[in-house]
Amino acid sequence: MHMKLETWTLDDGPELARICSAVDRSNLSDRIPYPYTLAHARDWLTMVGQREGRDALYRKIVLDGQVVGNISVEAGEGISRRTGEIGYFLLSDCHGRGIMSRAAGQICALAFQELGLHRISGFAYARNLPSRRVLEKNGFILEGIMRGAVLKDGEFLDYAIYGKLTGDPGGA
Repeated sequence: MHMKLETWTLDDGPELARICSAVDRSNLSDRIPYPYTLAHARDWLTMVGQREGRDALYRKIVLDGQVVGNISVEAGEGISRRTGEIGYFLLSDCHGRGIMSRAAGQICALAFQELGLHRISGFAYARNLPSRRVLEKNGFILEGIMRGAVLKDGEFLDYAIYGKLTGDPGGA
């Protein structure tokens, strides 16, 4: 099993549309439209091209030559400009193999170095234990649970907040 992170390009529209349409949506943000069309992919990849390396890093997760997920760190603005937020998803048949933990460790190291961040925040539905474990394996510290903070599929869910500062120990 060979996993690597690669930068997205405008030519990746079909692959992005494929994985965004196939991913399990039960723990995803509602930011990702469904069905996910090639037009959605082109719009997102255009935005990625404008922000990549300036205030964000976006990477496709490639496993044995196949795109199987996405991971990103996006910096905030104003007083939050040195804080990034990590986000990720992986196709279901790749879960439980340590792929996302490795990807998260790699992108956090890149984000601290290339974006000059002081902190990376991670958010997960409190019920999403695998996603929370990815953060914990990479040295993120649970800072709190916001009760009933998000609305997903008509249900208010608790939201776990994690943080990692540059220089904190831990990593997959």
